[in-house]
Amino acid sequence: MLSDLQWTQIRALAESLDPVQMAWVGGYFAGLAQDGLHPAKPAVDTASPAAGGSRRVTVLFGSETGNSAGVARELFERLSERGHPAALIDMADCKPKQLADAQDLLIVTSTYGDGEPPQPAISFFEWVEGRKAPRLDGARFAVLSLGDSTYEQFCAAGRRLDDRLQALGAERLIARVDCDVDYEEAAAKWVGHVLHTLAAPSAMDTAAGAAPAPAPVARTAPAGTYDKRRPFAARVIDNVVLTGRGSSKEVRHVELSLEGSNLRYEPGDALGLLPQNDPVLVRSILDLCGLDDDAPVELKGQPTKLCRALTTDLDIVNVTPRFLERWAQLSDAKELHHLGQADRATERTAFARTHHVVDVMRHFPVKRLDAATLAAALRPLQPRLYSIASSAAAVPGEVHLTVATAHYELHGQERRGVASHYLSVHGQPEKQVPVYVQAAPHFRLPADDVPIIMIGAGTGVAPYRAFVQEREARGAKGPNWLFFGERQFRTDFLYQTEWQGWLKDGALARMDVAFSRDAGHGAGKKTYVWHRLLERSRDVYRWLEQGAHLYVCGDAERMAPDVHRTLAEIVMQQAGRDADRAQEYLRELQAGHRYQRDVY
Repeated sequence: MLSDLQWTQIRALAESLDPVQMAWVGGYFAGLAQDGLHPAKPAVDTASPAAGGSRRVTVLFGSETGNSAGVARELFERLSERGHPAALIDMADCKPKQLADAQDLLIVTSTYGDGEPPQPAISFFEWVEGRKAPRLDGARFAVLSLGDSTYEQFCAAGRRLDDRLQALGAERLIARVDCDVDYEEAAAKWVGHVLHTLAAPSAMDTAAGAAPAPAPVARTAPAGTYDKRRPFAARVIDNVVLTGRGSSKEVRHVELSLEGSNLRYEPGDALGLLPQNDPVLVRSILDLCGLDDDAPVELKGQPTKLCRALTTDLDIVNVTPRFLERWAQLSDAKELHHLGQADRATERTAFARTHHVVDVMRHFPVKRLDAATLAAALRPLQPRLYSIASSAAAVPGEVHLTVATAHYELHGQERRGVASHYLSVHGQPEKQVPVYVQAAPHFRLPADDVPIIMIGAGTGVAPYRAFVQEREARGAKGPNWLFFGERQFRTDFLYQTEWQGWLKDGALARMDVAFSRDAGHGAGKKTYVWHRLLERSRDVYRWLEQGAHLYVCGDAERMAPDVHRTLAEIVMQQAGRDADRAQEYLRELQAGHRYQRDVY
């Protein structure tokens, strides 16, 4: 414990420091503690700014699911340990002056969908690519770009920033690195390269005899913490079908116990699930390749059996550029070689969307194949994220999900979604499934007295169940308005009884629904949530003018753009603005965190 005198000294010091200086001091003391040193002892001050120069370092991240934020935070902590004066900034919160004042700018950004910036970073991209962006002469930068190679515009957001910063006059510190979904190893190498480059002494440092930065500190997760590398085995409490008999889809309500995990979540967060592949599909892959279940393979330096690897570790569904390239070499198929050409990106993407791994194996057979070669052609199986449909304040020790079971036909065969099928079959009561919490800081409730408008379709209603539960539990006075869309009233009105109960007791102030397969919006037309928004234009705009926060959750390809266009139309109608000024109004809402989206 600290003495009264020490507390007084620390408080006085803290009051005199700005945030960057605080981060440096924290890293300085952490370095001393790590090395068992005391400032009074004669030792090389490896935590001093001179170890990496006195230039200010800004770590800037744009993140959709938390991966980029995690890498950026790791980099920031490593910088602090080494004594670099650094700041960690979310693109959603970046101020123009912070970018203009940056000396060494380290950027970690994901790409959303097919080439777009992460949702929270859209305003930053628009500004930095616009006329008002500052010149960055004298600044240095490095970019780590996260993406998904199954999209044609792989890592496009990172490429855009890399090109733009150079155009603004900044000097590239190290080359950009583009990472696929299995980004961890490449990201760790990039972080190490950045730290090494920053630690390299300049001519001035060399003359002064500056010491090299210390070696990186190995990190392990604290005992009792869970993440996607070490998930928690959650017991299934309940797993029921929400949709009624005759529905064209199956949506499940899944309840899991978090007892003993110490996992915490807030409304708006997501739950990560580490699924397993369908055993039937695993058997098909093994039979097509003529390989034994027990064939030995090595994954990330660890030995395992092929059947287990195909079940729990490898993506045996998605056709990636890596898989196409390897299979073209193995099969020597002209069509696959053609798709692999640099100018065939559009064809390659179309092919990947209409074929699974098993289809390629059937159509382009390989005569001789060993287990190691097969494993090397496949990328790691990725976690799935589901919006949490419960409030921990309402159901302590539990977490609820709303999951649509994916099933469809492709090439004459029935196909099933990896995670949703795993949950529907394996996620039965008393079974265990591996999970972790993924924070979503850009999809959060406002203060209790602020009105909210929630717009969702299908399973996009999940976080709003959490919102209303939370506000009811807290006794929040801000009114809640829900717009919900689905196919049919009779079979697909998810959580109907709960919404009606909340309407009755006042926890839900208003609710507007649209069922597209029921009697439509005029002869032969379907009704969607954006139709209901237009019908309520005056009240929607009035709520926004009164400070309401707006939320959109659902399909990113159609639903979210339709809703956005409708919101712009509402602003044009009700405020008398033209199209450009209506978009500006919506951008201001986004910049103020009053228009938040969770789309997929």
